[in-house]
Amino acid sequence: METRQPQPTPLGARLEVLGAAALFSSGGAVIKAIHFAGWQVAGFRSAVAAVALFALLREVRRRPSLKVLGVGLTYAATMILFVQANKLTTSASAIYLQSTAPLYVLLLSPWLLHEKIRGRDVTFMIVLAAGLGLFFVGFDPVSATAPNPKLGNVLATASGLTWALTVMGLRDLGRGGEAWGPASAFWGNVFAALLCIPLALPLAPARPTDWTLIAFLGVFQIAVAYAFLIRGLVRVRAFEASLLLLLEPVLNPIWSWLVHGERPGVWSIAGAAVILVATVVKSWVDARGAVSLATAG
Repeated sequence: METRQPQPTPLGARLEVLGAAALFSSGGAVIKAIHFAGWQVAGFRSAVAAVALFALLREVRRRPSLKVLGVGLTYAATMILFVQANKLTTSASAIYLQSTAPLYVLLLSPWLLHEKIRGRDVTFMIVLAAGLGLFFVGFDPVSATAPNPKLGNVLATASGLTWALTVMGLRDLGRGGEAWGPASAFWGNVFAALLCIPLALPLAPARPTDWTLIAFLGVFQIAVAYAFLIRGLVRVRAFEASLLLLLEPVLNPIWSWLVHGERPGVWSIAGAAVILVATVVKSWVDARGAVSLATAG
């Protein structure tokens, strides 16, 4: 007889969501600290993460459908683009440009998910687009940790689009009544490893520190963080979870500043502030609307 794991307490669930966000946020600073190229970091990180996810989560061991594999491919593209962006631009630009994913979700969902755009969604899209534009008004200065901010910002923007496609794919899978998120994450890491490792060879001599940081990214920054998030979401409402997860974009550039002395430009800081505030406000408005509908019902 299969025994169920005990569910976390409400406080424990919140701490797990916060723990997931904190682990996710370490990605930018750690990626920049590794002396490998972007393809190598992305490939080896995902290889470690795939093994760790397989060991930690029983859900990933089910036979996947074609839809799950398709979502896994968009998730793999997101992870690869995010690593490459972090190698080229500041951590702040990489994480906040990826955080514009809701803009693409709102633009594409009427066609891909047949979901209508509400009036308040249009306002959010305009504000989010303005925040996105600020990153391209004045690029961050070239530095040791951001050697090509222009290309890095383009790749980070593309990661926002692929993450939006991943989110929409997960929503489409969820309509079938099963939670395929863990399996999609597992297969996404498998695909990322298969795509990147051939491009990562031949491998130059590396420091033991580089391999240690790769292991940290795969095991903790992806797999353990994902396990924390899945457990925490059992007891935390979606609105509260979305706010708790905002700890990731807040901490991400702070770690890079503390570890590498990286300082994003003024326009990037302004764009990040617009995106962060717009996301908080929209989450709050959507939560109030959900409560009103539930009360009316």
